[in-house]
Amino acid sequence: MEAKGLYNIDLDQLRGLFPPSSCVGVENEFFVISLKYDKGLSVLRHPCRFDGYLAFFCISGHLKVTINLTEFEVSENSLFINLPENIIRISWVEEASANDLDFVVIALTKDYMSGLKADMASLMDEGRILLDNPGMVLDDRERLVAGKYLRLVSSVLESDIYYKKECMASLVSSLFYFAGGMVEKKVSREKAERQSGWSRDKTIFNRFRELVAAYHVRERGVAFYAGELCLTPKYLSRVVKSVSGRSAPEWIDAFVIMEAKNLLKYSDMPIKEVAARLNFSDNAAFYKFFKARTGVTPLKYRRS
Repeated sequence: MEAKGLYNIDLDQLRGLFPPSSCVGVENEFFVISLKYDKGLSVLRHPCRFDGYLAFFCISGHLKVTINLTEFEVSENSLFINLPENIIRISWVEEASANDLDFVVIALTKDYMSGLKADMASLMDEGRILLDNPGMVLDDRERLVAGKYLRLVSSVLESDIYYKKECMASLVSSLFYFAGGMVEKKVSREKAERQSGWSRDKTIFNRFRELVAAYHVRERGVAFYAGELCLTPKYLSRVVKSVSGRSAPEWIDAFVIMEAKNLLKYSDMPIKEVAARLNFSDNAAFYKFFKARTGVTPLKYRRS
């Protein structure tokens, strides 16, 4: 089955969220953003689903990023990769050093990635490796190499050379293999720990989380997810609560709220259409659900 009802922003929409002077790219397929907190990063304080690949390189600063409701820390000399269909949000910024935040972000479409000589599905084991390992702190040598890559990418993009698109395709392929190699290195280091602590319950929970991320718009009952996992609802509920500390319905509701926030902030749909898109019986039911879980009405959130 394929997920239905998910709202994504495309590369043009993402690019439009940032100051034009901070972006440089190739056609409508790939661009690099140089970000300071006060000049763009703040737009990601609301849940955002980008229909492509994102790679963040943190030059300086400290913040927390939430991907599909799981929070990760990003600090100086960190590389962070976000895959298509994930909902990403900047959940916390160290305000005392907000002015020191300095990021380089690479954004590219799925079509652009599919045309590269980089098999991301195999490289990242269909994204599962990145479920728990989306970010890593680079050592001195890795940081030096990453910096050279980024400077070369920027130099090529800003040049007027012939075959720029072809040059970038090869360069970006190499960059993602470099990043993938670092992810694999990190995973290998943690292999012994994972083998001893990676219980069946954690595996079930991770699969549940993947399913909820895909089907929360149309399926809000625990029974559906239990059926997909060939488990009883009672057993699945116990596992989810044990592993995460939150109940299965709480996880489902949280994904629905995150989806609603994404639609309210990044689409121009009337609120009644948002309610219909999220499979609420009527506008009143959506208002009640949203306010009970966020403390504000959908309209107030949209205007915030």
